Amino acid sequence: MPTDIVQVDAFTQTPFAGNAAAVCVLTYPADATWMQHVAREMNLAETAFVVPRGVEETASDKTVLDKTGADGYELRWFTPVAEVDLCGHATLASAHVLWQDGHLPHDTEARFHTRSGWLGARRTSDGAIALDFPAEPASEAEPPAGMLAALGLESSEDAAPRFVGRNRMDWLVEVADEATVLACAPHMAALAKFDTRGVIVTATPGTEGTDVVSRGVGHDFVSRFFAPAFGVDEDPVTGSAHCCLGPYWGAKLGKEQVRGYQASDRGGTVAVALRGDRVELVGHAVTVLRGQLLA
Repeated sequence: MPTDIVQVDAFTQTPFAGNAAAVCVLTYPADATWMQHVAREMNLAETAFVVPRGVEETASDKTVLDKTGADGYELRWFTPVAEVDLCGHATLASAHVLWQDGHLPHDTEARFHTRSGWLGARRTSDGAIALDFPAEPASEAEPPAGMLAALGLESSEDAAPRFVGRNRMDWLVEVADEATVLACAPHMAALAKFDTRGVIVTATPGTEGTDVVSRGVGHDFVSRFFAPAFGVDEDPVTGSAHCCLGPYWGAKLGKEQVRGYQASDRGGTVAVALRGDRVELVGHAVTVLRGQLLA
């Protein structure tokens, strides 16, 4: 039986911007090998698989016990090469598809059971989507030998980091300014050798009236995210990275709400509200493609 698949651009209101994710809403659990094959075929930063909780598959047939999603949904995310523990843009895309395609009423919160525990999504009054995610603050740490060089941040004194830390998934590197973030050109093969999901490079945005044209004017910080070990050299807009960036810049700027611009070629904005050990990530989504998987 064909499986519907929807491609959504997340953290943007403009098609072909933000971060693209494929979403499959399944009627019963799927084999992990098949899901990984689909993610490799889609070749996007993430492909999400959503199935209502309370659905079981037996050896002899596929028995649907509850298709309503009343107890939430199981949600898994795959890059082209691996399953990941947390993904913001594909969660936002999944909630968008659940509401858009009538799986959930628009006024009902989407609740997901994932590798990172329960995650929530709700629609805001202006049509955006607010995600309830765990905060993932970084603790200061000595970077592994060669990592900064792999990022291209040891070539000059101006590029020297102001802060290096890590959380359970990623490294966080603050650099001097937006120009350094934009100029960052990692050696991906070297960076892929480090035992980490990815590396976030961040700075405060430039200001108008300077020689450098700022992409982050009107935002509190800019960032880029590199994850070559997981098959994503540069992720366009990374919601889960803002679970780290939000607490970091919130504490540094003395704010409970911050806005970040991820300065990839596609680019996108993530608003972050700090909620103790949780964060609220807010962004928009737009559907760009529908199709069916025949295998």
